[in-house]
Amino acid sequence: MHRFHLAVLAAALMAVPLFAVPQSASDESHIRHVLLVSVDGLHALDVANYVTSHPSSALAELARHGVTYSNARTPSLSDSFPGLLALVTGGSPISHGLFYDVSYDRTLFDPTNTTCAGKAGNTIVFDESIDVYNSANVSLNVIDPTRLPRRLVDGKCVPVYPHNAIRSNTIFEVVKAAGGRTAWADKHPAYDLVNGPSGKGVDDLYTPEITNAPGFDATVSVVCTVENDYLKVQGIINEIHGLTHDGKPSPGVPAVFGMNFQAVSVGQKLAKDNSDGSCVDDVDPKLNGQPGGYTDGSGTPTAVLAYGLRKTDDALGSMIKASQGTGYLRFNPLHRYRQARPVAHQPGEDQQARPFRGPRRGAT
Repeated sequence: MHRFHLAVLAAALMAVPLFAVPQSASDESHIRHVLLVSVDGLHALDVANYVTSHPSSALAELARHGVTYSNARTPSLSDSFPGLLALVTGGSPISHGLFYDVSYDRTLFDPTNTTCAGKAGNTIVFDESIDVYNSANVSLNVIDPTRLPRRLVDGKCVPVYPHNAIRSNTIFEVVKAAGGRTAWADKHPAYDLVNGPSGKGVDDLYTPEITNAPGFDATVSVVCTVENDYLKVQGIINEIHGLTHDGKPSPGVPAVFGMNFQAVSVGQKLAKDNSDGSCVDDVDPKLNGQPGGYTDGSGTPTAVLAYGLRKTDDALGSMIKASQGTGYLRFNPLHRYRQARPVAHQPGEDQQARPFRGPRRGAT
């Protein structure tokens, strides 16, 4: 039986790292599966502090066996959409065309303008508000095309899905073109955008809504945010075992797959955990009603943020354990990343969208 290596690329999404270089050509030649893990809000200081205080943690294991790429740059705007797209396209908002999940396009029409009549120009909204919701105001985790902006294509007024808005292809499309299987898990159905312009880049896309627009918002609580993260974690573990995210038979382990974590970002932002009491599982007085963020300028986390960090690390550990337990998939943590200072793009830089053909050695 063949033994495949799983390279884990742990990335701080808000720090938007670049792909690191394998330690040798032989390292690279053994890699058959790549697991890309992004953690919203994770700073270099968070990683350094956590590894120092938790030497037996999953992050510490990645640090010991991986490569820290410290010359990373965050795109502008430093947020989830451009952050993730920097990882999966290799480009900036200038090249891939998406600056934020709410923006403006002079060529598009309002979702209610089904004939594309009149002057074009409309807001683009690709967030939780475009989901299909049931009578209980719970997302069905699919996009409602009637909530999408519209444009004229060959004389027809058609909805514009998130993947239609991207001007460059994605690593998922590159891998699929080479015959590989792909998977991704994220926080909104709007992350259909990772499919790329083809709309077919990801074989197994799992997007459990974290923020039900007319209903429950898990991000009011670090506990409920962790619960949403762990839905995706279970999906990744199923995929490590050669199944689909929901445990059904599949052709095998994806060549490229991964997920995004939200608990750290939420733990940083909360002024008061579970402020409206809507997260019924958030009952620990050390968390419930307490502030998130940091206690000092050295990056010491509050209990709320510490919970998000610990649960994220536990999840990474479960992925490592799952990969080691398959018998045919061996964990090989080649890469880890660190935040660097943001830089601004110069006017006119990278104006032409270019196909992304995969990471090159030393490439940005």
